[in-house]
Amino acid sequence: MSTTASRTKRTRPGTGGGDGPLLLTQRRIWIIFSALIAGMLLSSLDQTIVSTAMPTIVGDLGGVAHQAWITTGYLLASTIVMPIYGKFGDLIGRRNLFLVAIALFTLASLGCAMSTDFWQFVVFRALQGLGGGGLMILSQAIIADIVPASQRGKYLGPLGAIFGLSAVGGPLLGGFFVDHMTWHWAFWINIPVGIAAFAVAWFALTLPSKKATKRIDVLGVALLSATTACLVFFTEFGGNRQHGWGAPETWAWGAGFLVAAASFVYVESRAQDPIIPLSFFRNRTFVTATAIGFVLGLGMFAAIGFVPTFLQMASGTSAAVSGLLMLPMMVGLIGTSIVSGTLITKTGRYRAFPVIGTIVVGIAMLGMTTLAASTPIWLICVYLFVFGAGLGLIMQVVVLVAQNAVPPEQVGTATSTNNYFREVGASLGVAVFGALFTSRLTDSLTDVFRGAGGSASDAASASASIDPTQLAKLPQAVQDGIVNAYADSLSPVFWYLLPFIAVAFVLALFIPQMQLADVAGMVARGEAVGGTEADELERSRRAGAGAGAAPASVSADPEPVSTTRHDEVVATTL
Repeated sequence: MSTTASRTKRTRPGTGGGDGPLLLTQRRIWIIFSALIAGMLLSSLDQTIVSTAMPTIVGDLGGVAHQAWITTGYLLASTIVMPIYGKFGDLIGRRNLFLVAIALFTLASLGCAMSTDFWQFVVFRALQGLGGGGLMILSQAIIADIVPASQRGKYLGPLGAIFGLSAVGGPLLGGFFVDHMTWHWAFWINIPVGIAAFAVAWFALTLPSKKATKRIDVLGVALLSATTACLVFFTEFGGNRQHGWGAPETWAWGAGFLVAAASFVYVESRAQDPIIPLSFFRNRTFVTATAIGFVLGLGMFAAIGFVPTFLQMASGTSAAVSGLLMLPMMVGLIGTSIVSGTLITKTGRYRAFPVIGTIVVGIAMLGMTTLAASTPIWLICVYLFVFGAGLGLIMQVVVLVAQNAVPPEQVGTATSTNNYFREVGASLGVAVFGALFTSRLTDSLTDVFRGAGGSASDAASASASIDPTQLAKLPQAVQDGIVNAYADSLSPVFWYLLPFIAVAFVLALFIPQMQLADVAGMVARGEAVGGTEADELERSRRAGAGAGAAPASVSADPEPVSTTRHDEVVATTL
């Protein structure tokens, strides 16, 4: 099943709207980049605010035993739509899709703010994921469209500044809302921010619009969505104590996954333009980079997803302080991202960074296995800094490698596929390891409240609705029991994650070294003119317009740009 659209539409010189390619001057690149920053600020700020408010949200809505669903729902939704945004961006252009993603994210935030029930909140959080997935994928793909791979490192600085701003501002806002207002304001704040981001993107995101010339793989989209959903539900049901791995419904989801996955591969092997081209998996460079992203996603999100909760409940810090204690991780991530990006731009070599990064992440993970209620705050900050530093050497590098390994016309699809498998890993990690954490935690909390004199039913009810505010009102003996329960439930999770980091390290050893492309994706596809030629044409156009003459013309079909072959591996060593 598929649909067909009409042919590609050309754009006016310099503006994206008529009969010639876009002029990618340095000024225009930064204008477009500002729109991407606005969208990413919206998404990243939300993540840091919500992570800080999470314990209060689940306590208020009575969902402590199911809190993993909040993260799983968001990740599942964003994962499903990633390949859709990537492929459709390649086919019809990315500007309108970016605007849709911002609008969807903002409207879903309104639903989260108005939620009065735990599962209602989970649904709206998943709808946020539909928009958040688009913001993540389209931002990365647009950067690849306008900036050559060999020059992309210098743009990591502004991106790092955005994540740094979110890392500082998010916890402060989240803590302020929780401590002085209500957690609902963690989502109300997204409304004005979302409107502002939409306005900036509307005026600044000057990209050419296109109409698809190939069939849209509707059946492939449906089967990929079914495959992803069945896999996540299989792991969620299996790790949930209410169902377990032996339950018929768990294995029904598992069977659904196998059927959907087999059907997806069959359909994609025969599709005219598949949502995920199977040819990607014959590309060693792409496969290795994507596999690292999958394994790292599995470990990364599971490791950091519950740390703010641990800090609030086990260490007794406030919501604002627990969020700010995540700042060392962001400092480490930003610092190594900028350093690695700069070095890659200067040398063109990237192989060493994922290898070193996985070692650093493993060291941090090993340290976090020792977390306990008595662990000093400064030591937790050191672990988080080292963890972030390792991630900064890996995350952007594997995306860059995957983008550089495919032809320019497939850069959006490659970006989304790489991120898709990373998010699948994240969904699995949060579902499986989150279930292990919450299962141990629920048992321990029930024992604590039962030991305090409550009945079994009262103990179960209390354990499902405990939050940091209520914790402070309990007798000291009960507080100590709860603190130990959180610490004892989380630290073993890091032991389970260490083998996956070891797998990522082995995979990193096999990343081939390729020459990075020296032209932007849009230039290589003939949709834009870049570099000094674009600057000269822009000056000519302005001079002509100032003199009252017609702007200098640009051929609607410029000469093909010479690019490095993406399948040519350069034999190098570390």
